[in-house]
Amino acid sequence: MKEGPGHPYSNFIHFAGQKRGGDAIAQKMNGRGGGRTTTGARPRFFRLASAMKVQHLRIRPGVKVDITKLDPADTGDVKGKEAAEERLKANLKRLVELQTVLYAENRRAVLVVLQGMDGSGKDGTVRHVMSGLNPMGVDIIGFKRPTEEELDHDFLWRCHRVCPRRGDITVFNRSHYEDVLVVRVNKVINRAEWLRRYRQINDWERMLTEDGTVIVKCFLHISKGEQRERLEARLHDPLKNWKFEEGDLAVRKQWNAYMGRGGAYEDMLRATSTPYAPWHVIPSDKKWYRNLAVSSLLLATLEGMKLEMPAPVKDWRRVRVE
Repeated sequence: MKEGPGHPYSNFIHFAGQKRGGDAIAQKMNGRGGGRTTTGARPRFFRLASAMKVQHLRIRPGVKVDITKLDPADTGDVKGKEAAEERLKANLKRLVELQTVLYAENRRAVLVVLQGMDGSGKDGTVRHVMSGLNPMGVDIIGFKRPTEEELDHDFLWRCHRVCPRRGDITVFNRSHYEDVLVVRVNKVINRAEWLRRYRQINDWERMLTEDGTVIVKCFLHISKGEQRERLEARLHDPLKNWKFEEGDLAVRKQWNAYMGRGGAYEDMLRATSTPYAPWHVIPSDKKWYRNLAVSSLLLATLEGMKLEMPAPVKDWRRVRVE
């Protein structure tokens, strides 16, 4: 996929050196524009040495997002499913190598956030992108309706307690962003509250990154038509029946509140894509492209961390095992 003025994603590309972060947007939306915005430590911008470039998927902090203009069926320059699967295999092989170094180095961690509408492919992404990694260094955390205990704490508590340890990769299947999406659409919180939560999320993610956690945020973007097909498949396929809930239909009726112009997702992406934790829009109508895009993004992130194997505690070259 070529980048440039004519590209449908060109307004959302985040280039190194961009200084206007999501914090400033959250302040502006809250009527508190002006003043100095602190964005924490200088972010690491990775080199794209993977099989697929991913810069065009990144939302540039400070840019207004029109989600209706982003094509969820876009596949860029990938020439079909077979080509994508071959590139995915190569990505996964390299990911295994880099995960080993991340685990051995034991200095930093990676947090992958998967967010999207029902049927967008969060489970499928985990299955196809993460299944080849060493399970000792990977945690998959699925967030459902908050428990009573979780509701008795601040909204970030349940996420903070399961953030990755040094050396690990943790995947959030849904995430803390549910607390500026679902509760907004269902009018559990008002505008002042969700704007405050944007700021709190930005502050929390900055703290994580400054302490050594690299955050990879993926919005799995599907069309309403593709969602219908996937929900119908859950109804008619005995192996997928367990995924279907009657509440899925109620949420589908709220599509515009979530995915329309000025909706919950659009505002969330605009306010919380920061230099240190930018959002990436992953076109997800084609599952094979979604898997390749997420694996390429994760691979580019790990490559950009410049991971190093720790030095041996002593010279073992003369040691012989008898």
